[in-house]
Amino acid sequence: MGLFDGINASASGLTAQRLRMDVASANTANADSTRGRLVDGEWEPYRRKMVSLRSNESDFSSHLQQAMGRSSSGNSGRGVQVDGIVEDPSPFKQVYQPNHPDANDEGFVEMPNVDPLKEMVNMMGASRSYEANITSMNASKNMMMKALEIGRGQ
Repeated sequence: MGLFDGINASASGLTAQRLRMDVASANTANADSTRGRLVDGEWEPYRRKMVSLRSNESDFSSHLQQAMGRSSSGNSGRGVQVDGIVEDPSPFKQVYQPNHPDANDEGFVEMPNVDPLKEMVNMMGASRSYEANITSMNASKNMMMKALEIGRGQ
């Protein structure tokens, strides 16, 4: 494990959690947007987006072998990577508003599939993960500083 692997893993986590917060903010801002994109000549409501993350690590067995000293693959501490931003396939909400400009013939309007409560929970989770990555990064930095102090003989 390299000297900066812990900091690099925390940095990748910070980047991923920041993106999660940005996407949750965009979802919340568009919770009432009935015109998100044009599909087959018709306006579709905004569709909720989600961040897909994946580990930069290999499988568990290779980590176990490395921890037991049987492998020196050197791939620990690589953190997380954004796999992509995917759209939520859940159906749109139907709301009866006959005076709305986007209402259909029966008076129903398709509203985005965004649940503000769910977005707030996602935002809180991303914020807590962000804080945990900062704490981890600070701990790594403090350990490096102590190692330097030991090296100087103080």
